[in-house]
Amino acid sequence: MNILIAGGGIGGLTTALALHKAGFEVVVYESVRELRPLGVGINLLPHCVRVLTDLGLLKTLAGISVETSNLVYYNRQGQPYWTEPRGLAAGYKWPQFSIHRGALQMALLEIARERLGSEAIRLNRHLNRFEQDGEGVTAYFADKETGAVIETARGSLLVGADGISSAVRSQLYPDEGPPVYSQNVLYRGTTRMPPFLDGRTMAMIGSLRQKMVVYPIGPPDASGGALTNWVANLQEGASSLTERDWNRRADKARLERLYASWRFDWLDVPAMIARAQTVYEFPMSDRDPLGQWSFDRVTLLGDAAHPMYPIGSNGASQAILDGECLTTCLLKHGTNAAALMAYEADRLPATSRVVRQNRAKGPDEVMDMMEDRFPNGFTPEEIPHQELAGVMSRYKKIAGFDKESLNAKG
Repeated sequence: MNILIAGGGIGGLTTALALHKAGFEVVVYESVRELRPLGVGINLLPHCVRVLTDLGLLKTLAGISVETSNLVYYNRQGQPYWTEPRGLAAGYKWPQFSIHRGALQMALLEIARERLGSEAIRLNRHLNRFEQDGEGVTAYFADKETGAVIETARGSLLVGADGISSAVRSQLYPDEGPPVYSQNVLYRGTTRMPPFLDGRTMAMIGSLRQKMVVYPIGPPDASGGALTNWVANLQEGASSLTERDWNRRADKARLERLYASWRFDWLDVPAMIARAQTVYEFPMSDRDPLGQWSFDRVTLLGDAAHPMYPIGSNGASQAILDGECLTTCLLKHGTNAAALMAYEADRLPATSRVVRQNRAKGPDEVMDMMEDRFPNGFTPEEIPHQELAGVMSRYKKIAGFDKESLNAKG
């Protein structure tokens, strides 16, 4: 029987490609009527690029992204205090890419249709409910707008890769409640602008009270402008925003006022905000780690299993790692509950550590450290290099991309 995947996002499509390559029959069911390139920029770290490379996707990724060269941290006065190479430049066997989330999803969709067949990717199929027995799972899919069940599917397993508001997770945990709001709001936009620094750098500016993340997600065009992704993070306190929504528009003029003084010789932040066509607001939310993902022949993956704050560039990357691990466990144990339990035993504790570490600021701990110690700026001699290095190294190990361990995987 087929393996059923609920959710056609990055995690669901990557998992489908991995399972197909391993010889399993897979069908992906996606809620929306049409998949469109929504969202803004994300980063793919070397540990997940290794997985995507094994799936034969490296050339595709390189053609629609920017290979990240450096990660740099600046205070709100524009002073640098941490710089490190990334990807191949840091000695990894695999690059790091900055890419538009929608471009990645569309590329995965096209490749999945080519490899699995167009009938294996079914749109306008929202999971209504599922039932399972000793032989498999029966899933009922509905038209999301009308609620009418339009397809019943039988599979050996059901994988819930249907995001932070997962219908699969909701049936498994009906009393869980809504996502946990962090009282931080992210304001996301893209601006076509001249490249900054070397044109391939990811910059983190300010502190977690007021932060700006900036990185290019496309090469310069004929006029010299590169599509640049930026994310403003503001501590807003209590808010009526309760769900993550890629398409909720924000007040751009307010952001321009809040960042009016952030003009540096290498980047003019208010001008960058002003030139964005649209700005979207995104309440930064996650969920508490679960004690169990797998229930007989049903399991969770990606944001359905472990939604996390977008700190440390790990959301999509961890979902991709989930797909690799699930495939490995199915090859070892077969399409049964034992495989899902082995997958959970590996990935649940690993991702729970990342969720908790991101709540504790992750690598961005260094931003508050520098702001608290040097609110008016610092001299080069005052930079606590050893402490900063310790924070960054610790996060790489927790998130699974410390260079030595990753490169050893070959």
